[in-house]
Amino acid sequence: MSLNKIFYSPGYEVDIGNHVFPTRKYRMVKELLVERTSLGEDDFIQPRPLDSREVAEVHTPDYVKDIKNASLSYAKQVKLELPYSPELAEASFICCGGTVEACEYAMKNGAGVHIGGGFHHAYPDHGEGFCVFNDVALGALRAANKGKRVAVIDCDLHQGNGTAFIFRDDKRVFTFSIHQENNYPIPKEKSDLDIPLGDSAGGDEYNSKLSEGIRKMKEVFKPDFAVYVAGSDPYEYDQLGGLRLSVEDLRMRDTIVRRETVESGIDLAVVFAGGYAVKPEDTALIHAQTVDVVLNLT
Repeated sequence: MSLNKIFYSPGYEVDIGNHVFPTRKYRMVKELLVERTSLGEDDFIQPRPLDSREVAEVHTPDYVKDIKNASLSYAKQVKLELPYSPELAEASFICCGGTVEACEYAMKNGAGVHIGGGFHHAYPDHGEGFCVFNDVALGALRAANKGKRVAVIDCDLHQGNGTAFIFRDDKRVFTFSIHQENNYPIPKEKSDLDIPLGDSAGGDEYNSKLSEGIRKMKEVFKPDFAVYVAGSDPYEYDQLGGLRLSVEDLRMRDTIVRRETVESGIDLAVVFAGGYAVKPEDTALIHAQTVDVVLNLT
């Protein structure tokens, strides 16, 4: 049995119809990890859902109530880009719990992983870009409230605009985003450190700038805790992306993050964020690879 505990819920697999976001990827990742690593069924913990009061630490009470009571306006549903359902709402509350519990686990054990989360486009009063609640912000805030100096290392293809907005005036949290410039969201928010990449940027450029950016962030901010938003969408065959990272390039990305955090004494919580590969199996493989690298499973 592994010493690592990973947070996951089968409730994340929600029927959202013919949609580019494959919610089955979470189950696929779990199955790959059990098949290919030392992890067993007992190493996966189902998180408890956060309650409305806890989610309202980041989001407005009215917005939380609208999600809970199925009273979201048509305009906000359009901006969310997901079909509302009670199952989606339930999954969103559980997902917030998963990220918070992964952060709490990381603070005690050095590293924690949530097979889910990374919904960094959600703002206090609305969701957007497939993101209902900003679990990244909730986890980072929980760590900050425990006295941690928190860095959000956002390596999703798309800028973490909601997270940047939420922490724009909070000096306890440093937001760092490396992303494709000519892609959603437009316009972008201002993170504490943004690294915009041109279309078709490849692995060498990406990982060089990532390393440089994390070192710069550590010099100016000196974090002792980090949330890693490990999107798989910089992948060269992603349907919504325009970067050109191979599976091996993404392994190197994960290795850089581990080296600059866990191996340097900075506690790390991992969440997944986006991934829309032409083959969902590739998305699951990349996410499982992240877990493998960060936790040093094989």
